[in-house]
Amino acid sequence: MPHTFTAIDFETAHSARSTICQVGLVRVERGKVAREFSILVQPPGNLYNYYNTQVHGLTEDDTWNAPFFDTVWPEIRGFIEGCTLVAHNGAFDFSCLRKTLDFYGMSEPSYEPQCTYKLYKKKLNVLCDQFGIELNHHDALSDARACAELYLRHCRRST
Repeated sequence: MPHTFTAIDFETAHSARSTICQVGLVRVERGKVAREFSILVQPPGNLYNYYNTQVHGLTEDDTWNAPFFDTVWPEIRGFIEGCTLVAHNGAFDFSCLRKTLDFYGMSEPSYEPQCTYKLYKKKLNVLCDQFGIELNHHDALSDARACAELYLRHCRRST
């Protein structure tokens, strides 16, 4: 189907890629946003470093009662499996997904990875300023929305 994909973004509690603390997903079907999903998840040990908290504003207090990733994985998997999966800086987000699934002993689903950073070669906030896309940078859902809009723009240019 043309212009059908899922945009994804993760925030992490510290430098280990297996410490996802927020997930943002935007499912686009036939060029229109069909579903969104955003959730805070408790990273292993619920430990945060200062740098990551400065980036996204999340702390132990925000996730102390949040579900663990393996609990919400079935819902997340439905957005990802067998589709085109788009991230801005995919090297980071796809690695977070892989490392977190490894941590919980779960298998990675099949998907076709795409990266809007590789397509545009600019930071997300710079692109959002350039194209007038609303962005609450480093909120996972807002970043996923922006990524989805950028990928849609790319798809429309390419057809």
